[in-house]
Amino acid sequence: MRYPKLQQPLILRYHRLLEAFSKSDDERDFYLDRVEGFLIYLDLDKNQSDLDVAEKEIEDNAERYSAVPKLTYYETKKFMEGFVNEKVYDIDAKEKLLDIIGAKEARENFLEFIYDHLSELDKWQQYYHERSRVRIIEWLRQCEIFFVFEEDIELSKNVVERLKEHKFDAKVSKELQNGREALVMKANTYYSNEALNPRPKRGRPPKQVAKVELEPQLTDDIYTTVPASLRHFLFCPEYSSSAVSFSAKFDNEAQFLASMKGTPKMKIDTKLEVLSQRLESLRHISQRVKDVDEVRSYEPSIHRAMQTAMDDKEVSTVSEGGSKVAKLFEGALPKKRGRPSKGEEQPRPKVKQVAPIQYKTNKKK
Repeated sequence: MRYPKLQQPLILRYHRLLEAFSKSDDERDFYLDRVEGFLIYLDLDKNQSDLDVAEKEIEDNAERYSAVPKLTYYETKKFMEGFVNEKVYDIDAKEKLLDIIGAKEARENFLEFIYDHLSELDKWQQYYHERSRVRIIEWLRQCEIFFVFEEDIELSKNVVERLKEHKFDAKVSKELQNGREALVMKANTYYSNEALNPRPKRGRPPKQVAKVELEPQLTDDIYTTVPASLRHFLFCPEYSSSAVSFSAKFDNEAQFLASMKGTPKMKIDTKLEVLSQRLESLRHISQRVKDVDEVRSYEPSIHRAMQTAMDDKEVSTVSEGGSKVAKLFEGALPKKRGRPSKGEEQPRPKVKQVAPIQYKTNKKK
């Protein structure tokens, strides 16, 4: 069967592929369409007659659909062990996680421990996405698919939608032609060595800034060649930054948290406690910075006082009782803590009077 020829790189959703990779097992089959890039999920809960028709469509057009590889027990174990060995520094937490990995239901128990220890949660999510991205790119390269992730496209939403609409058209406007060239340049980066072996950049690390989660500007799905027998099996989940992709049983974070041991209130209290500790630390740092800025704010006053004293040639009066320079500085500097204010007499320390020692002298006879 002949299919329309794609005139640009295949636009794929990375987060959907991530979900398909994490949930593909012996009971779940996912397929990627090589013509338009949509995903097929053969859900066993569907009608058996519909499943038979869908499977026949995929078998008859095997060159069009690529089966998403299954996530084996060895690979899941390798994911978890790699994270523990590379990112977990607490000895007790490392030993506990290694025990969980070697026991039954390792994936869900592993995630439950991570969510109970919020200090490890951010590190785990970043590690999992980085390693999964390399795995997905490697598989797409093996399938010889020229692609680009929509989350990485640096074009306006309107241009991306029009590129999807005219992906099979040989002649397009100049604006869309420029957009296609940008897609090609981005797609070539996935075929570089850096894509499979990301290395940290050399030099001084960037300044720590507050991490801001921005939802990518994704466009609507535009598919025109989906067979009628597969329309009920399209896998098109919406983007969610809180999806628990590593879990095989739960589709999102809400379902996973509901299944965890303990009440939801306890989990909320734990998160609030961690947030309060971070806020208290920020207040302490802010107060220290404020104190430094307060001291620096007196520098202009000191310089002006010194300049006035030098211009009036009154520096020599420092030795006199009522020094004018001292008066100029009065109010420019902060008062020392514990020092009595002007007008208050400071009590003098009592000195114990001691009788003078009389030395006896031997008179010569």
